[in-house]
Amino acid sequence: MNSTSLIFMSSSLTINTELWFIPLDIVTILSTALTVGLAIFILLIILIDKTCHTIPMILIANSCLAELICASDSLGMSILTLHNDLQQIPYPDSMCIFRGYLSYASCAVMNYSFLLQAIYRYVIVVYPSYLIFQTTRFQLFFICVTWTFGFVYPIGFMSNGNITYDVDNQICQISLGLSFPMIFVALCIYIIPISLIMFVYFKLVRYVKKISNLVTPANTLIRARRELNMFRRIVILVTILVILGIPYTTFICMSFFISPPKYHLRIACSAIYVSLACVIIALFQLTPPLKTSIMKLINGRLNKITPTVAFIIRKTNT
Repeated sequence: MNSTSLIFMSSSLTINTELWFIPLDIVTILSTALTVGLAIFILLIILIDKTCHTIPMILIANSCLAELICASDSLGMSILTLHNDLQQIPYPDSMCIFRGYLSYASCAVMNYSFLLQAIYRYVIVVYPSYLIFQTTRFQLFFICVTWTFGFVYPIGFMSNGNITYDVDNQICQISLGLSFPMIFVALCIYIIPISLIMFVYFKLVRYVKKISNLVTPANTLIRARRELNMFRRIVILVTILVILGIPYTTFICMSFFISPPKYHLRIACSAIYVSLACVIIALFQLTPPLKTSIMKLINGRLNKITPTVAFIIRKTNT
């Protein structure tokens, strides 16, 4: 289809802007902008503070970077959706298909980044002698594998035209329904990583209970319980994504049998955008090294300011 026919078709379409569109667009813009800002802030803290240059913090930085890309893409979508709603524009821009592809890629990388954290916590407790797994090079290799997979698997959908523009929801996504692309994307982004995280979590819980009933060194048991506590924080992050992803999951399941509501993607995507903000806030709250680094920076600045203020006061008194 050439550009002339596309413009003709676009001009023949009409879009009705409902009253709740604009407030919802503003909420999604604020949520994604907050996510972008916090993700950049956390990445800067990890980069600046040398005490954060550890494997667990590298894995957290990987999650933040994936969420930063996902939130940046979502922010661009939200801004254009607001613009199109205000101007009642019924056709996509030139980057719409690419943003749809990037959303599938970045969401997959983000969920697999949590899986990498989960596997690392499990291995250092259950198989502490596997020292090669605890090396930075080994973890960076798996990070590269997840990023490669995340950005490669949706290419076929983009090139085959499966990612299409939905004029009612002002977004480029794979159409919901009982189809191979929809099922495959759901497996890659959601079902496989989340299921594996929960499987590893329950395996670790059983292991900790098992060694608690055995005669084991106290330091081994303490370390296992500490890592289990850290693992629970990963589960909290995933639970946030699962709960706020319920609308999208519901509409996917509904589309297998009946047509979903007209503006289903607006509701579902807005919940996902809000979940990104909730996850980055929870990630910050549940990562003590980040708080410690921030307090060090604040105290260091205060220590520099205090002598200066004292010197000014002495000069004033004299």
